Formats: sequence, structure tokens, C-alpha cells
Amino acid sequence: MTASSTAAAPRRPIRPAGYALVRAGRASFLLHRRAAGTAAVLTALLAAGCLASLCIGESFVSPSDVLDVVLGRPSSQELVVGTLRLPRLTVGLLVGAAFGVAGALIQTVARNPLASPDIIGVTQGASALTVGAMTFGITSYTVLPYLSVAGGVLAAGLVHLFAWRGGLHATRFVLIGIGCAVALRSVTHLFLTKGDYLVAQQAQVWMTGSLNGRGWAEAAPLGRALLVLLPCVLWAARAQRTVSLDDDTATALGIRLGRTRLGLVAVGVVLASMATGAAGPVDFVALLAPQIARRLARTAQIPLLCSALLGALVVVLGDLLARKIFAPTELPVGVLTAAVGAPYLIWLIVRGHRVRGRAAGGNA
Repeated sequence: MTASSTAAAPRRPIRPAGYALVRAGRASFLLHRRAAGTAAVLTALLAAGCLASLCIGESFVSPSDVLDVVLGRPSSQELVVGTLRLPRLTVGLLVGAAFGVAGALIQTVARNPLASPDIIGVTQGASALTVGAMTFGITSYTVLPYLSVAGGVLAAGLVHLFAWRGGLHATRFVLIGIGCAVALRSVTHLFLTKGDYLVAQQAQVWMTGSLNGRGWAEAAPLGRALLVLLPCVLWAARAQRTVSLDDDTATALGIRLGRTRLGLVAVGVVLASMATGAAGPVDFVALLAPQIARRLARTAQIPLLCSALLGALVVVLGDLLARKIFAPTELPVGVLTAAVGAPYLIWLIVRGHRVRGRAAGGNA
């Protein structure tokens, strides 16, 4: 082979193992094969879970009738499916997806699987301000979600203020977040004791994280917020790669790491707060979904799409089981997610101690 033919040979793009090069016109991007396959499987499971949620209830509705209502065809089950079950399912999907993405972003910045919104006080801040507003007679679901965002942002700012010591250490961030969460939960209970009895009962049910009675009035603000934040989430999926770098490498590459981290946390806090305002603090979804998604996809960063799909799947299936386990009594979905998430949290803590113990033994 001559030198000229060698120079004329086309250069093939180098791509990491496990990735596929996808071309769309002049644009091209790398696609993680296992993450894409995981997302496809989760999408299929979520579709099956949504169909089951719409079919199963006090009365069974056939899948064909469900499809007729969803597609806008005339059906005798319009009241049951279109008015009662479909809005509730929509809220569950949006809430689960929002919690999944929020947990992924905050865990990425903190580099700690324990740093989820319901552990570090974000959802507790949203709950405190929302319950306080309900105590003073503000019960409109067109206002409460925005108050939840304000409470979540204030709580996140409080945690950041106390945790920042020339940098954001992951362990200090989580521990101070847990302390703030306990304090904010006490404030919430104080509001409950000072408020009207009926309002306190309503707030107590809301605090368990329930989709019972949720409809389009709760889905609309959350849907609009997710639509507005979609460009931010797309940016966050790309920015995750830079945040995973160590500080020295990121600085050498000219990356403004502080601003990127602040942006990722801000998106996560707003998503978690909006989800809390719509359905209450559905505990441990933001903790479970990102870590399970990462283990399934086996990626370096937490995959946001898989986290969103898994969060939605956990909430939809949890709500279905909560409605049927003790039927006709309906449990709040937050009770079921807490029953699953609490043992998982304990396992994460024990596993972290074991890993650190082995690392200390190896260094010795």
C-alpha cells in the first residue's frame, strides 16, 4: 500500500466499547447499547403497568375498552377510565418520572447514593411550606405546587449554607441534609397541631404521598413544569459527564464546575418540589430509581431516561398494589414505597461501611 492511498483512506471515528454511533442527517451521537436496551424494556414494562392500572379497580375494565377511551373513541367506560383512573395514572407517571430524574441529578452532584431529595430535606421543606399554607386556608392545587417549589428551594439553600466549607463534601452534605430534614419535619408537625382538625386530616393524608383523588388539576401544573424544564433536563444529561470528572481535571479543561453543579442541583430541587406538591412526599422513589437504573444499564453516569422510566414504573405499580392489597381500603402509595425503600436504604448504608472497611484494610 502506497503512502498516498494510506492518506486517502477514510478515518473511522473512535468510539468507546459498548457504544454505537448513531447518525441523523449531518448530526451523530454515541448511544450506550445496554442503556438503550434497558430503556426499551422499562418502556414496555411501564406500558403494561399503565394498562393494568387502568383495567384493575373496584370493577374490571377490558383492555379494549381502555384503549377506546385513551384513543378518544366512544365507550361506556368513559366515566371510570377517562374521569377517574386516567388522571390519577397521569399524575403517578409525572410524579415518578420527576422524582427519578431529581434523585439522579442530586446523587450525581453529591457523588453519594444516599443524597436523594427525601433524605437531604428537599421534600421536607416542600412539605413544611405546603402544610403551613394549608393550615392557613390555602388549599387550591393551582397554588400549592408553587409553594412546594419555594419550600424545596429554601430547604436546599439551607442545606447548602451549612454544608459548604470551602467545598461540598459528600458525607457532610448528606449528614447536614438529614439533620435539616428532621428539623423541617418537626415544623410540619407543629403546623398540623396548630391547624384546623379537618385541614390537619387532609394534610396528614397528603404527607403520606397519595394519588387518591388526584386529577387533571394536579397533573396540569406538574406537566407544564416538566415541559418547561425539558431543555434543562436535556442539558443536564450532557452536563453529567463533566460533573463526574475530578475538580483538577475539570478546571484544566476550562469547565466551570461550580456553576454546572449548581444548575444540576437547581433542576433536581425544582423537579422534586413540584412532584411533592402534586402528590405529597412519595418517599424513597428518588433514592431507589437512579441506583437501580444505573445497575441495570451499567453506565458510568446515572442514566436520566432510565431513572425517569423506573421512577414512573415504581409509582404506577406501587399505586396499583396499594389499591388492591387491602381492598376496598386504599393505602397511600407512599406507604408502599417506604416499605420497600427503607430496607434498601439500610442496605446502602451497610454496604458503604463494608466497602470503606475493605478499602481501609487494603491500604493498611
